[in-house]
Amino acid sequence: MIAVVDSGPLYAAVDASDEDHARCVEILERPDLELVVPALVVAEVTYLVGRRLGAEVEAAFLRGLRVVEIEVPLPEDWARIADLVATYADVPLGGTDASVAVLADRLGTDLIVTLDRRHFGALRTAAGRPYRILPE
Repeated sequence: MIAVVDSGPLYAAVDASDEDHARCVEILERPDLELVVPALVVAEVTYLVGRRLGAEVEAAFLRGLRVVEIEVPLPEDWARIADLVATYADVPLGGTDASVAVLADRLGTDLIVTLDRRHFGALRTAAGRPYRILPE
């Protein structure tokens, strides 16, 4: 089952002191999930890890990405990302979260791994349904 991964669970998995560390590691290690990470999420997590945990931890995080599928936005994705940012301006959504939703729609999945229930709970799939969110 394809699951698109947001920034929060990746960061929590790296930071052992994060209160969500254990449950995020558990989700990210599930063998039944095919994890796909948007490139904008990688950029966001890399910045946070480097700033908060240092260069060595950042380098280890980057090395660990070799086992995860990373997807860059396609040229046609950018307009949809921008539309979501504008549509959900009151949330506010932001480009990274919008890229997660757009990638999920492109891959035909409604499953998102995120700690951000506020943003992703407000979003709807391209078909108008709510996304399924892990961890529960």
